[in-house]
Amino acid sequence: MMRNDVSLEIASRHRSLGLSDQQVLYMYRDMMLARKVDEQMWLLHRAGKIQFPVSCQGHEAAQVGAAYALDSRKDYLCPYYRDMGMAIVFGMTARELLLEAFARAGDPNSGGRQMPGSYGSRKYHKLTTSNVVAPYAARMALTGRLQGENFVALTALGEGACNQGEFHEVVNFAGMHKLPVIFFCENNKNAISHPYSKQVTSESIADRVTGYGFPVFRVNGNDPLEVYKVTKNAVDRARCGEGPTLIEAVHHRLAPHTSEDDDRTYHSCEEVEEIKKQDSLIIFKYYLKEIGLLDERTENKMLDQIVKEVDEALDYAEHAPNPIPESTLDHVYAE
Repeated sequence: MMRNDVSLEIASRHRSLGLSDQQVLYMYRDMMLARKVDEQMWLLHRAGKIQFPVSCQGHEAAQVGAAYALDSRKDYLCPYYRDMGMAIVFGMTARELLLEAFARAGDPNSGGRQMPGSYGSRKYHKLTTSNVVAPYAARMALTGRLQGENFVALTALGEGACNQGEFHEVVNFAGMHKLPVIFFCENNKNAISHPYSKQVTSESIADRVTGYGFPVFRVNGNDPLEVYKVTKNAVDRARCGEGPTLIEAVHHRLAPHTSEDDDRTYHSCEEVEEIKKQDSLIIFKYYLKEIGLLDERTENKMLDQIVKEVDEALDYAEHAPNPIPESTLDHVYAE
């Protein structure tokens, strides 16, 4: 088979999912933007300018692939603190992300009064982040049904959260009532510094949920197209009244849990190097180049635009005003 035929065969993969060439380029751009904003936050932290970043590095493919399967105009996200990729797909800009990191008054999530990585926004259909994530999505989905709305709620959580009692209560509740919820587990194999092997005895999180009576899937979290495909099916099921789905996206995070964590205490240098070889940005870039959608010129132009966007956002956010005392109760009670 000639190389061009091979490229066409590979290209049919995203097209068979209903994604256009332009959409997969946008997916890659959103992944790149999340990475560049994340890297900027680490530099700011090291310079003592922001409190602490919660890195999304390594999670971008899973987050962007899942978010693209939703309708940002009517569906809802219940993200957790690492979900910058989802926040970007649902509309947050580099400026807004950095306003939040600097805790400035212009932060659209909370006016500068939430912990870093809190991506809640009524404007962008995102519920404010909580450390107990799953119950809120189920409540939101139940409320939507009672009010006659037809939206899907996706709640994201790490595999460590699946060891909490609330998680099992809510997946049982969602299954019993066939709620339009997607439980999206981003399994990076470490609950902070606690490896997966010391958390549970089952092979996967998906195995633990099979008894709750709805479909579960375990996917490669480094492949945004695989994540998109499974999430899109879950969205279609939920919208048709067929109930919830659990998706376990398996991948690695490429940075410490937060800036307060030292991953050298539980990852050897050799392990880190192996993990970096599985970077989803590298893998997806290779796919786009193989099918002829991305060449050096296009990539450099995209990168230049992203760097310019992040630099302008940084300059704006760094000089933006802090919240005033009178705004303390804003974003707390309904207006």
